[in-house]
Parts: sequence; C-alpha cells; structure tokens
Amino acid sequence: MINRLLFLSLAIIFLNSCKKDSSQIINNPAPSIPVADAGPSKYITLPVNSTTLNGIGNSANGPIVGYLWSLISGPNVPVIHSPSSSNTLVSGLIGGNYNLQFMVIDSLGYTGVDTTWIHVAIPPSVTLTLQPTANPVEINFAGYPTILQDGSCQCDYLDAGTWTNGGVPLYLRGAFKFDLSSIPAGSTILSAKLSLYTHPNPINGDLINANSGPNNSMWIRRLQSAFSGTSTWFNQPSTESATQALVPHTSVSFLDVPDIDVKDIVSSMMTNGNYGFMMGLQNETQYNIRQFASSRHSNAAKHPKLVVVYQ
Repeated sequence: MINRLLFLSLAIIFLNSCKKDSSQIINNPAPSIPVADAGPSKYITLPVNSTTLNGIGNSANGPIVGYLWSLISGPNVPVIHSPSSSNTLVSGLIGGNYNLQFMVIDSLGYTGVDTTWIHVAIPPSVTLTLQPTANPVEINFAGYPTILQDGSCQCDYLDAGTWTNGGVPLYLRGAFKFDLSSIPAGSTILSAKLSLYTHPNPINGDLINANSGPNNSMWIRRLQSAFSGTSTWFNQPSTESATQALVPHTSVSFLDVPDIDVKDIVSSMMTNGNYGFMMGLQNETQYNIRQFASSRHSNAAKHPKLVVVYQ
C-alpha cells in the first residue's frame, strides 16, 4: 500500500513538471521572419535615367539593423548608390524593366526579403527633315591668301576646293547652318544624315566637271562660332575636328553625296552650340575641287538636306 502511494505521488510530481515546461514553451515562441517592403514599382521615361527606391522593414524579434538592395535582372547593370541603406538612388538606367531585391536583417540575424520593379520607357523617336530654300545662314568662302583678296559670296553653289585664278591660288570652303531649335534640350540624337547634291553647271574648277583633281577627299565639321553673309575667308570661324565626317575622293565628274553620317556633329551642336557646318578639302592642294548646289540653286531638290532622328 505504501509503495502504491509513493508511485502515485511521483506520477503527480512528473505531470506537474510537464505542465510547467509546456507553459514556458507557450510563453517564449520561436523567433519570426522579419517583414521587408521594397515599395511600389517605379515608372520613368527616358531621358530620365535614375529614380529613388524607399524600403522599410520591421521584426517582432527586435530592431532592424541592416539593409541590402541588389539587382535580380535588368537590361544592364545600373548603379545602386546606397545598397546598405533603406533608401537608395538607382542611376544609369536604360530602356527596359529592372527587378530589384530588398533585404532586411534584424538584431537576431534573421532576414526578410521583398522585390520591386523599375520600368523605364523609351519615348517614341521623332524625325526632323530640313531642306531650306535661300538659307540666310549660308556662305561660300573664297580667298586669295597670297594677295589678301577675298571673294566670299552667297551663291548657288557650295564648294570645297583649291584652284588658281590668273595664276593666284584660290581656296574654297562652304558653310551652312540648319535650324535645330525645334529639337528639345536634352534629346538624344539617334541619327543625323546630311545630303549634298552635285552642282550640274560648275562655274569653278575646270568649268566642266563638278568634281576633279587627284585627291578631292573632303571633311565636314561643326563650326565653333557664328558667321554671317558678310563674313570673309580671313575671319571665318574655326572648326571642330573631333567629330568631323570624312567624305572620300571621287573621280566621278558629277556625284551626289547622300546620307553622310553627321550624328556626332549634330550631337555636339546640341551640347556645344549650333553654328553650322563647314566643308573643306582634307588636303588643300591645288587643282582639287568638289562643287555642290546651295540652297539658292533653282532646283529645290538639290538644296542641302539634313535628316535628324531624335528622342
């Protein structure tokens, strides 16, 4: 009887001990996963190429002590300026969709993650075609440097050449400007094509061929300052060679030169100022010439033309 009572007492003590442990487990739950919120998706349109992401996090375990932004996918690798902060600027974005992950870390070392998107739209391109008649900002520079005589004019031709007149060296360069003011500031130039059309009735050179000489290759450059109808060979503006377009030599007497790639020149104009184009021979030695129609030629289809595509 005594042994049975002792057994019952021990059983009661054991059961009470189990209840106590069970109560302790309920009052001390396991740590939970922190909650991260990367914020809503962002929508921007080029040329804007950066945006700010704002993330937040919280945890029942204690304070949030760390953050981490990282790229999951995208059309390129942008710059995440503050990857270990809750808020960060993301720049260097191009057209397309970016998926980014936001991670938070609490004081116990537990982590939570969320993702967000940056959608970068590409605006539609615009095509601007310019082919003016009687362009007021156009001149053919002609100079006789050895005798300080100038013959610049607003004629129906634009030439690049070196010849002689009465045995005196004659130098020719054509300059012309297109009105680009309708292109909004900050636009991206996608392409720019310049077309020049040969003069059908040359009045310089040998008076027979629009193109002649053993080396009539030419350059087209951005003018670095303004000129006017009264400018002369001796005060012509300087040119920028870094963005120049080169046109090769031709032995064809009459040859149009369409779609010269002048994207770099026009891009420079949008940044550094549009003072126009100038053309000249790559090697200004005598008896080489290229002769084109100006905007004053009677055939409007032969006027210089510029086609710019931009966003």
